[in-house]
Amino acid sequence: MGRMIFGKSAVNNEFNEPNEPNKPNKSASSKNTRSITSTFATTDTFAATDNFPKSTDFSKSSNLDAHKRSIQSNLNSQDSTRLAKNDLSNSKKATTSSSLENQSAKNAFVDARRLSVVDFVKQTLKSSSGPLGIASRPKVIDFSAREKEKNFAKIRTILLRFAYAFLAFALIALLCWMLFLSPFFRLDSKNIRIFGSNEWVSEQKIALIASNQVDKSLFLVSSQQIIEQLNNIPGVTETKVVKQFPHGLQITVRAQKPAAMLKAKDGEKLTAVDVKGRVLNAVQNVSTSGIPVIEVSDVNKSLNSRAVKEALKIVSSLSQDFRSHVIRVSAKTQDSVETEVSYPGPSGEVHRIVVWGDSSDLELKKAIVETIISDPSKISNRQLLDVSAPARPILK
Repeated sequence: MGRMIFGKSAVNNEFNEPNEPNKPNKSASSKNTRSITSTFATTDTFAATDNFPKSTDFSKSSNLDAHKRSIQSNLNSQDSTRLAKNDLSNSKKATTSSSLENQSAKNAFVDARRLSVVDFVKQTLKSSSGPLGIASRPKVIDFSAREKEKNFAKIRTILLRFAYAFLAFALIALLCWMLFLSPFFRLDSKNIRIFGSNEWVSEQKIALIASNQVDKSLFLVSSQQIIEQLNNIPGVTETKVVKQFPHGLQITVRAQKPAAMLKAKDGEKLTAVDVKGRVLNAVQNVSTSGIPVIEVSDVNKSLNSRAVKEALKIVSSLSQDFRSHVIRVSAKTQDSVETEVSYPGPSGEVHRIVVWGDSSDLELKKAIVETIISDPSKISNRQLLDVSAPARPILK
């Protein structure tokens, strides 16, 4: 009985022994062996203390074997349960030990050589955004590569600028060639049209001036130069030049009738002159209706004569109606300009002579002449009217 109690106590003490964290754990095989040994010891104790007869029959020994086997199976099941609990306890101890090691590691000595090194500067440079998505400084890999990129960008920019400048220059050159040198806008003599010419201002004179601009680009043709040259032609009072792209030019002139016609005593040609004494044209066998004819000894000499210039000034200032009646003008001197007029009368044409003198007080002289000649009661049958002194007109 005492052996049994001792055996049970040994078993209980072994199963209930506290697991100290600092002592090493026994293996499962040694525990199993000790448990089985205790069990058999207990079984032998039971067999010794139960007063079983030594000389038992076969049936009793069989029951005893069966009983041992049942006890052995119960012990095996209890042992497996105990092993599972022991494994769980070992895992808890390991966890507790690791936590204790971590807590002790905080206060223990740390070898810096075994610590992992994190380069936060390099990590920041590699990142393109912060933890909240905020943009950070750009990634920089290599300053030499960056310098090469900058140099390449500069060279590329220079090349692009050079290419753009060359392209712009080429386009400007092409445009200039098309506008000023190409045949696309070249003035053709066949496309020059002239309007307003007459027998005094011939079309040939106008065409001769316009021919100086032929084979030029219309953008280079000077309209102002053509106008100035045409206005210098005697008798031309107004000129208009219009460019008709791509090859044409239209010229319109306004030509006045001559102020007078110069006629030499021994010649048949008439020389048309304007109010400034410039020769318009030399014509023959033309109508001089409405154009005063000045008889001179020599046409070329008379163009520089003061008397002829005074006569031209007087006749050019007369009204168109009065000039239509003038049939002859004479100017022996600059103070003796005379005009012969013809008016229809009851018995035919009536001829009268008006002595103008010079061109002084011309407006007053014209008013007196028109008043007296247009009034038959005043002029009556008189043939001469002298207004060289307009304050004292004389009728003869």
